[in-house]
Amino acid sequence: MNEQTSADMLKCMIIDDEHLAIQLLRTHISKVSFLELTETYTNPLEALLSITTKPVDLIFLDIQMPQITGIQFMKLLQNRAMVIITSAYQEYAIEGYEHNVVDYLLKPVSFERFYRAVEKVYNLKNPTATLDKSQKFYPETGGYIFVKVETKMIRVELDDILYIEGLKNYVSIFTKTQRIVTLQVMKQLEEILPPNRFVRIHKSFIVALDKINSIERQQIHIKDRLIPIGTTYQEQFFKLLETRKA
Repeated sequence: MNEQTSADMLKCMIIDDEHLAIQLLRTHISKVSFLELTETYTNPLEALLSITTKPVDLIFLDIQMPQITGIQFMKLLQNRAMVIITSAYQEYAIEGYEHNVVDYLLKPVSFERFYRAVEKVYNLKNPTATLDKSQKFYPETGGYIFVKVETKMIRVELDDILYIEGLKNYVSIFTKTQRIVTLQVMKQLEEILPPNRFVRIHKSFIVALDKINSIERQQIHIKDRLIPIGTTYQEQFFKLLETRKA
C-alpha cells in the first residue's frame, strides 16, 4: 500500500460499550492505510467532551448505550464529525440516516462492508483525491454476512455462496448445502458483497466468480444451474473476467 499524506488521513474514534465490538473495529481500522484511530470510548459523554478539544473526522458509533443513545449523541454532536453507525439492531437505520450518517453497519461488521463505508467517508472528505487501487483490500477468501430469516439473523459464509436470485420482495441465497430465503432486495446484498468475488450478471442474479464452471451462449453454468447474463450486464461482466486472467 502507498503511504497516505497527513492531509489525506482520517482521524477516527470508536464509541461503543462492548469491548469485543471495539476490538473488531480496531482490527479493521489497522488494515486501512488512510485511517488513524485516536481514541476509543465506552462512555459517549466522555467522548463528547474529548471532541471539543481533540476533533476527529469520523466516529464509529453504537446506538444502544447506557448513558445516552447514539441518536441522542448525534444531536449533541451537531455535525462536528462524520458518523458511521455500528449496531446490532437494524430498526434504527431510518432514524440514523435522518441525522446524516454516512453509513449504517450491522454487527458483527465484516471487513468488506467496513471498507466500503470508510471509503465513502474518504471520498467525501477528499473529493479530488483518488485512492490507489492497491489500497482496496478485499480478501479472496473467508468473511461472512448476516441476513434476516423470519425472526432470526442467520450467518452466511461467503465461501459457501454459489449464487443469489432475486424474486420480487425477497432473495434466495443458494449455498453449497442449502437455500436461504431472506426479505431483502438485490441492491442491498450487492452493496455488502465484496466486488472482487461477487458480480451482478442479471437484474435477478448475483454470482460467485469462483463458483462458475463454464460460460456459453450468454449463460453461466454453476453446479446444476444455468444462469442468463443480462444484456445490461454483459460488457461489465466480461471486462471483469479479462482483469482476472492469469
